[in-house]
Amino acid sequence: MDLNYSPEELAFRDEVRSWLAANLPQELKDKGHLSKEELLRWHRILAKQGWVAPAWPKEWGGTGWTAVQRYIFEEELGYAGSPPVMPFGISMCAPVLLAFGTEAQKKRFLPRIYDGEDFWCQGYSEPGSGSDLASLKTKAIRNGDQYVVTGQKIWTSYAHYADWIFCLVRTDPTVEKRQEGISFLLMDMKTPGITVRPLMLMDGGHSVNEVFFDDVKVPAENRVHHENAGWTVAKYLLGYERMNTGRIGESKRELRKLKEAFSAKLHDVRFRDRLTRVEVELMALEITNLRFLDRMRRTGQPPGADVSMLKIRGTEIQQALTELAMQAADPAAQETQALERRYLDMRKTTIYAGSNEIQRNIIAKMTLGL
Repeated sequence: MDLNYSPEELAFRDEVRSWLAANLPQELKDKGHLSKEELLRWHRILAKQGWVAPAWPKEWGGTGWTAVQRYIFEEELGYAGSPPVMPFGISMCAPVLLAFGTEAQKKRFLPRIYDGEDFWCQGYSEPGSGSDLASLKTKAIRNGDQYVVTGQKIWTSYAHYADWIFCLVRTDPTVEKRQEGISFLLMDMKTPGITVRPLMLMDGGHSVNEVFFDDVKVPAENRVHHENAGWTVAKYLLGYERMNTGRIGESKRELRKLKEAFSAKLHDVRFRDRLTRVEVELMALEITNLRFLDRMRRTGQPPGADVSMLKIRGTEIQQALTELAMQAADPAAQETQALERRYLDMRKTTIYAGSNEIQRNIIAKMTLGL
């Protein structure tokens, strides 16, 4: 096992770092809630460079980078404080289309996702069907060459910006096993019957929503993969989502900022002890991530269920860093407001992409055989 970067990989890291220093707009750096225009601005900067979809095949605009190079790129983005590349189109819907979509679906959707012409969101969670996703109740009844969709999704990130939504819907309510009878549909958000209602978060921001479907007519050609086989698609997609939730580069940036901003606080033995513990945990997480990368480099295979450990530890570290910042901050200082917003925003990280409790169940069942 080789956990060191090769000279070529180090040269690639330096290239990415230099490009970000020269091309990341200062006004977008390390910013909290961004507008649709700001998110798309950064998307198009990356697309112009040819770096917006590193994991795609080269024929569709991908870079041809190795898994290690893609990891380095993601971590450098986080370390530089860049805005996120909205994952719903680039990193979630597109891999599904590439793996399960028809040629017509690929030609129709992939170029528009790449160019930022279509903004996507994800319709998975429902009231009562979040971590237990297979219990979803939004139904889609086949009527000739279309489906009629009725139901509700919740915690739908950026639905108020989205042009399209990919959804899990129940197409057969009679099955005994809940994971069966589910299909994967693509819906135009302008379709009559779709209503988006905002949900305001603890930090005062608006990034998530409720989405209601009232007899929404969706062409059957917008179904991805076979009818009632949507769970296969969902599992494939969630693997991509969880691989990127560790956010090591971002946590390393936050750790550096914490040390710089509160250097005087390091004389406090208890604070220094907690900070050191979090730093060691972050180093261990990075090594674990590199182990996954080494395995992918050697086998060419995507990570299995044990990738859930990256999500668990990564999100817990993200929260711990914000807790330390709040402990060290002066309550009367103006900067504390920004720290407070980040602290509140990070409460969601151990819930999204499958709650950490569910991740532990996955590891116990799929990896440990319990």
